[in-house]
Amino acid sequence: MKIFIILGTRPEIIKMSPVIRVCQKRHLNFSILHTNQHYSQNLDKVFFKELNLPQPKYNLNVGSGTHAEQTARILIGTEKILIKEKPDIVLIEGDTNTVLASALVAAKLHIKIGHIEAGLRSYDKEMPEEINRILTDHCSDLLFAPTKQAREILLKEGIPNKKIFVTGNTIVDAVFQNIKLAEKKSKILKKLKLQKDQYFLMTAHRAENVDNKERLKGILKGAEAISQNFNLPVIYPMHPRTRKMLKEFKLSVSKNIHLLEPLGYLDFLKLQKNAKLILTDSGGTQEEACIMKIPCITLRDSTERPETLSVKSNILVGTNPQKIMKLAKKMLNFKKQWKNPFGNGAAAEKILKVIKNSKIKN
Repeated sequence: MKIFIILGTRPEIIKMSPVIRVCQKRHLNFSILHTNQHYSQNLDKVFFKELNLPQPKYNLNVGSGTHAEQTARILIGTEKILIKEKPDIVLIEGDTNTVLASALVAAKLHIKIGHIEAGLRSYDKEMPEEINRILTDHCSDLLFAPTKQAREILLKEGIPNKKIFVTGNTIVDAVFQNIKLAEKKSKILKKLKLQKDQYFLMTAHRAENVDNKERLKGILKGAEAISQNFNLPVIYPMHPRTRKMLKEFKLSVSKNIHLLEPLGYLDFLKLQKNAKLILTDSGGTQEEACIMKIPCITLRDSTERPETLSVKSNILVGTNPQKIMKLAKKMLNFKKQWKNPFGNGAAAEKILKVIKNSKIKN
């Protein structure tokens, strides 16, 4: 069986890394296509190296652009490669433009599609990711739901039960596999002169936040208020696009918010593990915080990770500064005794077992 793994962003690399490792361990016939949807080729090469992953066989170097431009470039590039390679199954993860474009190409070429992290819904169609994940799920042949809740969502949308498999989330595998490596290799705390529980960590990169002046301003004011209240710094690794929007909107950043360049995964993992609280609009970071038992507040009005809300590892705060401050205090008063709802760290093994047992062969 020929497996083709397609990814396009750093979160996808992280969540696909356990699947790639199992493929290597079992000596399976697999190849990697990296669309390079967000980042420079050099930065991603370092990222693959840091996680001890094989470099992709193909790289489309798609880069940024409008949703239409980006999706079109991925459609064209991926189609040529899939026609050439003729894989039996394409594996995709998540909800990016890479995921949707790859699913559309594979479906029209009659190549089986396995969607990892299927069944996530925010029920907010203003988010481009929500459109991507819905369409991808309805194109897919094997849907790997991270939780029973995600499975129920898929069933309610009319997807046949025989296509859905609850596997847990590969992010648990990735955290378990990499946290020890991060503790050993990463020197980020020493470099930034930080100590455990003596700083807040923030990520904010989603278009609905950083492309909206009022929302971005609210996030920065909220982070500043938390920093002043607790007399602790906010560490904010910032995407280049967000820096560009700061300049465009002429927004200033408080000296209490320490801006960093984007970090490698091991450095970021170590910062998460030792933070007092995480502020984020990232779905993956909500999950990682939950797994590592770090309190989290989400700078959005909805989330496709409702399990984190149910176990009380996370709370939605939006972008109003007063609400951010109030709910950050509330989150810090919760005991860190929640149960991780995303599985036991064996998701990649389960996914590849399902693929093997399905006897897919074009």
